Amino acid sequence: MNLGWTEILLIGGIALLLFGPSKLPNLGRSLGESIRGFKKGLNEDPAADEKEAKQQITQNPQRPVNEQQPQTEEKKETHNS
Repeated sequence: MNLGWTEILLIGGIALLLFGPSKLPNLGRSLGESIRGFKKGLNEDPAADEKEAKQQITQNPQRPVNEQQPQTEEKKETHNS
């Protein structure tokens, strides 16, 4: 998809009308950060991510989510008169 200058100006004008001049810098900044994060995620080694996750688990072990808490409620007996 090739965008020329006229298309880019048209998209910028529509964005300016929709979001206003005060929110455009924040919108551009967040878009840039998300693109950088996506590119960084593509370039990282998946094996390194697994090693880091295993290391975090061994350093900070937590109880599994599916392990149930002991029940403390007492069953109340009802007396029928």
